[in-house]
Amino acid sequence: MATASPSVFLLMVNGQVESAQFPEYDDLYCKYCFVYGQDWAPTAGLEEGISQITSKSQDVRQALVWNFPIDVTFKSTNPYGWPQIVLSVYGPDVFGNDVVRGYGAVHVPFSPGRHKRTIPMFVPESTSKLQKFTSWFMGRRPEYTDPKVVAQGEGREVTRVRSQGFVTLLFNVVTKDMRKLGYDTGPLDTQGVSRPSPPQGFPQ
Repeated sequence: MATASPSVFLLMVNGQVESAQFPEYDDLYCKYCFVYGQDWAPTAGLEEGISQITSKSQDVRQALVWNFPIDVTFKSTNPYGWPQIVLSVYGPDVFGNDVVRGYGAVHVPFSPGRHKRTIPMFVPESTSKLQKFTSWFMGRRPEYTDPKVVAQGEGREVTRVRSQGFVTLLFNVVTKDMRKLGYDTGPLDTQGVSRPSPPQGFPQ
């Protein structure tokens, strides 16, 4: 008896928010959430999380290490709206208030395998000197009411931002039934399991 062809494919993502570089700041924590299209639905794991507070390492790198786990599975009928992970990093200011130190977003890698991504972070800027002084004096930096806006293009062109820091992520990506639905995610090996392409100049 022929098996029915699948109507959905699965995307399984695990890994970790590994570390960050914020030379000017210390004692930071990180929040993450996933943003995805309307045809996507999470079936297992966590869509969002918040890490512990970490301090800079004492070596030359002065890295902020979280090693905060990510583990989520999505199902979808088409790749439009492929999931993005949105990161928000927070830490104390001189008055002890938690303020945003950086926003960033990146798509979950499309091909199965292990991937490392370094995301440049940014913060919204006040548009005038008076607003800058007021936000410093009141201990309230400009921030987004919903961090998910970072993953959307709409309205972003009117926001003034400043680059600030980097966050490194590790992804392990597994897909299921994408090829059966006609989507090519990479070359097949002899067992029929999709794997990432070898670097150029390497033997197959």
